[in-house]
Amino acid sequence: MRHLSRRELLRTAAAGSLSLITSRRAQAQNTRPPNIVFIMADDMGYADVSCYVRPDLRPPNIDRLAASGVRFLQAYANSAVCTATRVALITGRYQYRLRIGLEEPLAIGDRFQGVGLPPEHPTLPSLLRKAGYGTALVGKWHLGMLPTFGPLQSGYDHFFGFRGGAVDYYSHNGTDQKPDLWDDDAPVERAGYLTTLLGNRGVDTIASYAKSRQPFFLSLHFNAPHWPWEASGDEAESARIRATNLNHFDGGSQKT
Repeated sequence: MRHLSRRELLRTAAAGSLSLITSRRAQAQNTRPPNIVFIMADDMGYADVSCYVRPDLRPPNIDRLAASGVRFLQAYANSAVCTATRVALITGRYQYRLRIGLEEPLAIGDRFQGVGLPPEHPTLPSLLRKAGYGTALVGKWHLGMLPTFGPLQSGYDHFFGFRGGAVDYYSHNGTDQKPDLWDDDAPVERAGYLTTLLGNRGVDTIASYAKSRQPFFLSLHFNAPHWPWEASGDEAESARIRATNLNHFDGGSQKT
């Protein structure tokens, strides 16, 4: 049996120590909670983009995500309408187990003041927050109105977006023609196209959490392509809709 020299012994010990440290670092990295970004498009059909066979609409970033990720090719939705879908998403339950899951569209008025997602009900963001996550909702809520119901009441640390079913992309007014843009529980005014505002806020939220090193859950719920159908730069259409008081019932309005 060959005898090791003192130098060889020290070199072997050092290599073993380095390997142990590297292994522990890898284990620590593997056990770090993953960050979660959930992006929801509103009223978009499953075959509305090219990665799901539509030939004439090719959004490059969505195609890239689909090519490098996972596409679901078979699915079942027991309710494909707005509020009910959000109830199922945030609670993980059949939406009809809660009264709010039966309301579509969730209208504005005295009859609906007591209808919303109960703040005491466990939610995906509330459970993740208990596990040490930072939680934020950017975009659409549509699960009940203040003062009883809201994102901050149901597990989100931060909220930037709108509470109703749809807002104008430029004026940010709801279907009742009242402003519906919020930063946490305070109403705010922001100039700009809604999709861009939400996207930019989502990026800022991710950057803030990345700087703090806290694991995070971001729900990024766009209004697009929900009615009113106003493209970027199409402020004339926004003005026309306001001037004619045009509403679309399927778009969340109370009028026909």
